[in-house]
Parts: sequence; structure tokens; C-alpha cells
Amino acid sequence: FNMLSNCIFGTKKQIMADFTISGKMKVKTLKANFKEAYGSTLRVYVGKKFADDDSTLASIRKADAKGGEVKINGRMLIGNFESKILEEFGIKIQVATPDDTKLADDSISLTQSGK
Repeated sequence: FNMLSNCIFGTKKQIMADFTISGKMKVKTLKANFKEAYGSTLRVYVGKKFADDDSTLASIRKADAKGGEVKINGRMLIGNFESKILEEFGIKIQVATPDDTKLADDSISLTQSGK
């Protein structure tokens, strides 16, 4: 409905500046929120495989991970974001281009990754 209403009313989609990630969040929710906020694609891994979309972050994180919540914003560099999630949750993530064909450069911001 959102995309449809944007087309009908000609409204411009506003980029969300930041959001919070918590262990209770499902992988698919994190990926959808990230896509909506920044336009780029988020890849979430368990080991070398992609994480199950229905898993919670808490269920896939490493046992010694801190957990809790992480607040991110569009000015954060991709490399810093990926490191922060690994540090807090023990989960490997990668930011990819909007069409998910290649990984985004670690030295650009999350907002720039979706353009």
C-alpha cells in the first residue's frame, strides 16, 4: 500500500535517518528496516551461510556477544556499522548494493550505500 499511495499521490519517500537494532528483532525485520531506511541490501550470516529470515538476532548471535541494542544512523560508515554489529551481537553482516549484486564500499556512509 505504501508504494501504491506514493505513486497515486506523488509523495516522495523520506529516508529514515536512524533506527535501533535489538536481539528480539527477526532477521527479515532487520533486513526490511535497513532496506527501507537506506535503500541498500543487508546480508546477514550465520557462519558462512545466510541466516534464516525467521530467526531472531539473539538466536543466531555468538554465545559471548554482548547483545542489547544498537542504534545506527545514515552517517555511519559501512565498515563501522558491520564492525559494530559483529562486536555487539557476534553476527557477521555485509551491506550490498540496492540490487544486491555486489558488496558496498566500507568507506561510504549507510545513506550513500543506497544511491
